[in-house]
Amino acid sequence: MQLLSSRRWRAATATAAVLALALTGCSSEESFSYTPPAQVDGALPDDTVAAMQAAVDNAIAASGASGAIVGVWVPWSGSWVSATGTQSREGGGELSTDMSFRIADVTRLMTCDVLYALADEGTVELDAPVPEYVSGVADMSDITLLDLCNGTSGIGSSEETVKAAWVNTPERVWAPLELAGYGLARERVAPHTTYRDSDAGYLMLGLALERATGMTASELIAEYVTEPLGLADTSLPGPRASAPEPSPALKGHYMSPVEGGYNCAAPVDTTKLSSTSGFTDSGAVSTITDLGRYAQAEATQALRTKDEPNRFGSPLPADDKAPSWFQATGGGFLVGSMIGQHGWTPGYATAAYSDPETGFTVAVVLNDSTGGPAFVQHLSWELAAIASKAPAASGETAPEFGLPFTAEQYHQAITDSALPCVAPPAG
Repeated sequence: MQLLSSRRWRAATATAAVLALALTGCSSEESFSYTPPAQVDGALPDDTVAAMQAAVDNAIAASGASGAIVGVWVPWSGSWVSATGTQSREGGGELSTDMSFRIADVTRLMTCDVLYALADEGTVELDAPVPEYVSGVADMSDITLLDLCNGTSGIGSSEETVKAAWVNTPERVWAPLELAGYGLARERVAPHTTYRDSDAGYLMLGLALERATGMTASELIAEYVTEPLGLADTSLPGPRASAPEPSPALKGHYMSPVEGGYNCAAPVDTTKLSSTSGFTDSGAVSTITDLGRYAQAEATQALRTKDEPNRFGSPLPADDKAPSWFQATGGGFLVGSMIGQHGWTPGYATAAYSDPETGFTVAVVLNDSTGGPAFVQHLSWELAAIASKAPAASGETAPEFGLPFTAEQYHQAITDSALPCVAPPAG
């Protein structure tokens, strides 16, 4: 597909398993390069891997998933990229680490990458009002593109209204403004100073960026995110309902509620889905190695061409009950020193976090979305807490790196939240 922008990138690939990127982009106008932190080329210690495997097994059992794909990169110690489980509870084949899947709310980070890239090159202004690009939206004259990225627009989420339609008609093609409208119709909170998780905001932002450039959201993410970083297996697919690509795809599903719990024995397959159900909020697809690669580059803001404004410099509490170390801004979350995102889309729950100083990175996907984002959120933090204590490999020095929570607290949270399996009524 030929892109409409004059910028062209060429990326050189390197060893994916350890995130060893050496990327170079060339055009007549500018160049791009990104060199990640040095990564020990070897496996993490056996006891670290055993603890992480126990965490993954626990999350699979609690969430109703039949499998998980995980990538953990500890630059001073080693890496662990693993697939656990099967395509479904009935089997359907073992999982592999090269399978593609939907990355859910990690897409938000990519959408904000595009916003900042366009602002850095002068195509848009961060403080431009939304109606300058999207007409027909009421009461948004004082809401800016930056508000949409930061989650400070005050608008609500469409999820609760359309969740049933997503899972019951996965092939449906949604118009972004139609889908966002359900969130826009909800009661709003005061803008600018409070974070509110709003899928509608990222849908609106994607639509505004399309109209500002004359490019599709898929083209924008390719031009400004996946091509410069060499993410060959990452994209925002076209609108036609399909399985994640490239093949093979991790199958995704959810469990139907029944009285007292869920029908775990007969999950509903939602592998084939129109990307328009998530669009620039949660519609992108990737693989575990690409996702880890992206998270590591994203944490350092490697795609930026200007240092100011600092995208993650003024975070807000993720919610009114969040611990002080859990904050939100720039399309993502700040968890201690790590930057990333977690969320769900029909059939999949995904998380990816990285520490910008050390390159320490965790990425994980569960192939069931029944429990929403909580299981994968807690699993990613549990894995991070375990792996952060990995000892330095021979000849290496472990940095002063720690996290403000323990693996035990999130292991217990996952166990305590386990979804109950109940046989459906006869007949």
